[in-house]
Amino acid sequence: MNFLLFILVPIVIGMWAQAKISRTYSKYSKVPSRGRITGREAAAYVMQSAGIHNVEIVPVRGHLTDHYDPVNKRLALSEENFAGSSLAALGVAAHEAGHAIQHATGYKALKLRMSLIPITNIASRLLPFVIIGGFFFGMMGLIKLGILVYLVLTVFQLVTLPVEFDASRRAKKVLSGLGIIERDELQGVEKTLDAAAFTYVAAFIASLGNLLYLFMISRD
Repeated sequence: MNFLLFILVPIVIGMWAQAKISRTYSKYSKVPSRGRITGREAAAYVMQSAGIHNVEIVPVRGHLTDHYDPVNKRLALSEENFAGSSLAALGVAAHEAGHAIQHATGYKALKLRMSLIPITNIASRLLPFVIIGGFFFGMMGLIKLGILVYLVLTVFQLVTLPVEFDASRRAKKVLSGLGIIERDELQGVEKTLDAAAFTYVAAFIASLGNLLYLFMISRD
């Protein structure tokens, strides 16, 4: 019963979240914005509105590989969003620009998230050993290590939530405020960003579920 509640249910939620973002992005990537500006241009306008002129905007390969690199002050957009002018492309680009604004203004949740990255990277590298040893062989030492690993990952995912929701909030506000999209186009952007945000919620639920499951079996 514990396995069903803490492991299988989060897996199903995660699969549903990934399917939702895939469907929503696919739908609105086919809806061109009336302004016809590209994702690169939208990201630049959003950052310029906040007085940011020192962030490089570059294209990267892959599907939905968009991200902001605070260390190198680089905003990377997947090729389809970099050159695309769809509502989905503008929403994703503005969202990443929102992270750049967070970085420039010293947004506390982003600073906390950045400080957790080194230990989170270590926890992620240990995760395969925890899964193999803890789940399949019942090695108590690895279960205890697994609790620590998933605790780190869960805290990281929890801190990520306000960072992502705030970036989306900034994106919606600035896109509309700058007139990059018209009011009736905002719904497509909102749906794309809301679907993307739920993937982070699903990741947090999955990590928390694994943490609780390991904690339960460590007490048996």
